Amino acid sequence: MFDNKVNVLKALAIMIIVSGHLEFSLIPMFPPYSFHLALFFFISGYLFKETYLEKVQEFIVKKVKGLLVPYYLYIAFYLLVTIVIAKLTGQFWGMEVNLKNYIITPFANGHQLDLTCPLWFVTQLFVTMICFLFVLRKLKSIKDNKWLHLSIFLLLAIMSIPLAKYRNDAFMLVVIRTLFSMFFVYLGFFYKNFVLGKYNIFTTKIFMGIVVLQSLLWLTNKDYTPVDGIGLSYILVWGEFDSFLVPIITSITGIWMSLFIVELLYPYIKDNKFIYHMGQNTYHIMANHLFIMYLITITLMTIKGIPVYVKNAHDIYWFYSPLKTTYFYFVVTMVICTYIGVGLKLMKKKFDLKLNQH
Repeated sequence: MFDNKVNVLKALAIMIIVSGHLEFSLIPMFPPYSFHLALFFFISGYLFKETYLEKVQEFIVKKVKGLLVPYYLYIAFYLLVTIVIAKLTGQFWGMEVNLKNYIITPFANGHQLDLTCPLWFVTQLFVTMICFLFVLRKLKSIKDNKWLHLSIFLLLAIMSIPLAKYRNDAFMLVVIRTLFSMFFVYLGFFYKNFVLGKYNIFTTKIFMGIVVLQSLLWLTNKDYTPVDGIGLSYILVWGEFDSFLVPIITSITGIWMSLFIVELLYPYIKDNKFIYHMGQNTYHIMANHLFIMYLITITLMTIKGIPVYVKNAHDIYWFYSPLKTTYFYFVVTMVICTYIGVGLKLMKKKFDLKLNQH
């Protein structure tokens, strides 16, 4: 079933997110920041059901429960963790604690706490999906034509890039990200409903075309550093684009390559329980991986006798001896965060069961 393929695709997507925060590329030629978030929007579009267009209230409630409720629970938990760390180390990893930073900032940039900054994507995904629902409803009421809809969403994404000059305004930053991301949501919806099972997009010719195109895209790099992909990458959270059409093109090539990898590996990993659990717990991995990396760093520093102020002098993404430890961080973080998610879901299931019994 392709639902399980999507689960594997989600597992790949979250591994790309974590690898990006460890500053290495999981897929050669395709740096994480050139497509990783577009891939998650694509998956969200794939999972979008057309029936939601007629069930607006149900869809909004579903997204509030599935995205915002766990988001604020995680923020509350990590605020307590951040306070404890500040008491122990003298470093508060976050913004000033006030209502603005914990009600408005989550939707503006989501960086009110350093340990949860990857969760900025959750509030943006909520905004994007709600806007996508209403825009698609309107487009269908005007003319129900998939190519017209695809063209309009693409045009909105193209428009978002020059608007990046206004990204210093919090509202405009949300607008920029929303216009850009809705195209990839529709691309996922388009793929599921109009491509999957009807056309074979994984031919040798298409593969070679993607590789050639990606190699040409590397010419947009500022410093030709394969690890960073500067120029090929873009920073969606801050609305930073280095070039005009490249962010859209490289997002598409990265999504295609991700689909191709899943298609290629699926027969061999479809029954792997760890991959299954990883795909089922992307939210929890997104929420917890920086904290687990922080704990790994502090542990390694303690073993080596390095004082904590060394960590405090850097940002939250700094980790110990990257040349030696990068892949250790990656494997340990993925395993621990995956099973944190498994454990939390099991606890919730037991809690719901007891609640229903009473």
